[in-house]
Amino acid sequence: MRGVEVLILVSIVMQVVAIAIALHLINKTKYKALWVCCIISLIMLCVDHLMQFNIFRGVEVSDLTRAWVGIVVSLSFSICVVCARLLVEHVDRMAKHRQMLENRFMTALLRTEERSRASFSRELHDGLGPLLSSSKMSLSALNRANLSDGEREILQNASSVIDEAIRSLREISNNLSPHILNDFGLARGIKHFVDRLGTVRDTKISFHTTLKDERFDSNIEVILYRVTCELINNSLKHASATEITIALREERGMLVIDYSDNGKGFTYSDEESCGMGLSNIRSRISSLNGKLEITSSAGCGMSARVAVSLNGANLHLSANELKELRSIGENSKRRRNGKKRD
Repeated sequence: MRGVEVLILVSIVMQVVAIAIALHLINKTKYKALWVCCIISLIMLCVDHLMQFNIFRGVEVSDLTRAWVGIVVSLSFSICVVCARLLVEHVDRMAKHRQMLENRFMTALLRTEERSRASFSRELHDGLGPLLSSSKMSLSALNRANLSDGEREILQNASSVIDEAIRSLREISNNLSPHILNDFGLARGIKHFVDRLGTVRDTKISFHTTLKDERFDSNIEVILYRVTCELINNSLKHASATEITIALREERGMLVIDYSDNGKGFTYSDEESCGMGLSNIRSRISSLNGKLEITSSAGCGMSARVAVSLNGANLHLSANELKELRSIGENSKRRRNGKKRD
């Protein structure tokens, strides 16, 4: 047996194995025609190789038979290519649909978190706040009584403790749900946070904005506020920065935050060493379909650019992809509603 004949037999065996694999996959995907055409093509190739093997053995095979086998193989492979393209497009649509569902889930999760924060903040402010204030007034009334020096010192210590408790309560309440942000908007909220840090930290924080009293969607304001606070906390806790610069502006229908610090920086291989901060930032920006660009290297500080569309556009997708993604979501919603009616 010659080497060519051995290779023909090996190719036939490999094609039989491929046919078995295709038969196994035929019920695994949506486009069964793809695997059916693959099986037909492989069978025809096996027939063609058998005819070639017989030719080497001296058996005559008509040219018409070989031509028909070639035609069937060509048609089958052409259909396979078309079906493969449809399969790839289907996988892309499902990936976009999954991304949309993940964004919706993250948005719902963040809104639930913010509602819980606001509720807890109100309970602290409206519940414990008046009680502590009442205690302070009672102690102030005792100050007018005839007390010994020791008793008056104890009274002053108790009053100081209550004052500290009231300040801590206000700080906790404000961190949970910033009243400035809710009442006056994003720019005032970030400025208040920066000014508050400036009184207790040696780090120089510069905040510049072209915004005045503009108000935006509450979800956008809250998430960008949290992202800015997270970036500042990362710079202070992990990067040991001494200077931080923040710029907030509206640009062509987008809210843009440019952030930079002079900290020790990081490389993307040790990004996890920065804790959960960057992961939370990415998740929050992703829930708004926004864009986050981070540039950093060891010893050279860090800079970040956050861009969020104000009209709800997805900055990761083109207009046609966004339209297709929305149609997928609407079709899924109609299917769910149809199942509920059934």
